[in-house]
Amino acid sequence: MPSVVNGDLCIKCGTCAGVCPVEAFHVCDEQYVVDPDTCIDCGVCISECPQEAITSDDEADEKWVKFNAEQAKICPGAND
Repeated sequence: MPSVVNGDLCIKCGTCAGVCPVEAFHVCDEQYVVDPDTCIDCGVCISECPQEAITSDDEADEKWVKFNAEQAKICPGAND
């Protein structure tokens, strides 16, 4: 299950993108999202997020699962 960023909790600090081993994070209007096609579900971002704004998609609100997937397709990678 890929990770999902809850935009209501995210403070846009970038910690998640900094620890992701596969660069699955994208930035959309300063909002971090996870590309579910790139995420390997290692969980590093979940444990490192200071706001607890990241969960696995089976625990996330469906609105954030959908938002992350849609935005990741149209926004650049966080490390681009």
